[in-house]
Amino acid sequence: MKRLWLRWIGLALFVVILAGVMVRLGEWQLHRLSGRREANAIVRAHEGQPVVDWAQVFTPGKVIGADDQWTRVTVTGSYDAAHQLQIRYRKSGDQQGSEVITPLRAADDRTVLVDRGFIPRAGDGTDPDIADIPAPPGGTVTVIGYVRGNENGKDSAVVPVDGRARLINSQAIGRAQGGDYVDGYIMLASSMPPQSARITPLPLPQLDEGPHLSYAVQWFCFTAIAVGGLFVLIRGDIRDRRTRRERSARRAHRPAPVGKPATRNGVPIDSATGVPGTGSSSTGPSSDDPS
Repeated sequence: MKRLWLRWIGLALFVVILAGVMVRLGEWQLHRLSGRREANAIVRAHEGQPVVDWAQVFTPGKVIGADDQWTRVTVTGSYDAAHQLQIRYRKSGDQQGSEVITPLRAADDRTVLVDRGFIPRAGDGTDPDIADIPAPPGGTVTVIGYVRGNENGKDSAVVPVDGRARLINSQAIGRAQGGDYVDGYIMLASSMPPQSARITPLPLPQLDEGPHLSYAVQWFCFTAIAVGGLFVLIRGDIRDRRTRRERSARRAHRPAPVGKPATRNGVPIDSATGVPGTGSSSTGPSSDDPS
């Protein structure tokens, strides 16, 4: 019984740890679902609002927050093509590629980064060289786009090297280029005059909830299966132990089997004399026969 208790305790500890991990994974998926719903609600709320001047959102010294995201703004100014950047390892739909970031100096002499859109990779899977990226329209341009907050990460991701970076962070890019850029950036939706057709404006995010709820349900189901499996194993051990005890008890009370009489050539042997018995059915002459 002691071995069974040790087995059960070990299984219980394993299931508790496993269930704790799976519950946490389920809660993490619910947290992601909540964040997805909040982001979708912000996009829907701003989708029906009119376009506003960019200065109403990008006020001096302001840090772009979650409530500012996806606000539609318009800004007029001129591009600084000399400080154009390529943001690598991006995806648009099913395509891999890069995004093009160009500073735009507005009429109030402040500079904001504009994500001009997406360029897919070449047929051999390589990004276009920075020198081959189409230049922005010259002169005065008017851009309508969506407010986006800075992307944060390690210096190796946000600090541009040779005109390339992995994340869009206006503060890190400004420091590297020696410029003073406002916080956040604008994701271009349309431009006048229009830019090169090689650069495709990025689409709005899909306003669905993704697979997070189904993943959470799966993790919680796995937890229930693990806990239920523990009780099934313990119950099976108890049933097997009871069966073995009953079997041993039956063997202990079973009477000894009665053996068959010994025979020689099919004839029973007298246990006293060791010779084949004659019995009452013998037809031979008796010793008392007077003949």
